[in-house]
Amino acid sequence: MSTRAPQVLEITGNANVVQARQLARALAQECRLSLVEQTKLVTAASELARNTLIYGGGGTMTAALVDERGRRGVRLAFADQGPGIPDTDLAMTDGWTSGSGMGLGLSGSKRLVDDFVLDTAAGSGTTVTITKWAR
Repeated sequence: MSTRAPQVLEITGNANVVQARQLARALAQECRLSLVEQTKLVTAASELARNTLIYGGGGTMTAALVDERGRRGVRLAFADQGPGIPDTDLAMTDGWTSGSGMGLGLSGSKRLVDDFVLDTAAGSGTTVTITKWAR
């Protein structure tokens, strides 16, 4: 597996959501994730990139191959400087949405990956970091 520096993708429009999906898929393939695991990671990346754009007003996705404790995986971090999430428990509830979506973005993304970290507060933006480990 390569040890190159993380890649940072600006998310400022719908085309960047597509680029986020493509980069997630390329890294998942490089990491040798199974097709099912690739699909889960790409789906989560798509949801989180869209959230970054719609609810955060745009931001970045930082993508990297990682090696930790003998495991290899793909780590994606979605960061914005938007309004933040005032009630994370509510936001992580299936079916809840702050907009017109289906309410599966955060909770659904969490179920699709191995590690999920949500760092947010009202008024200070949001960072969601996900990791999918190769089996």
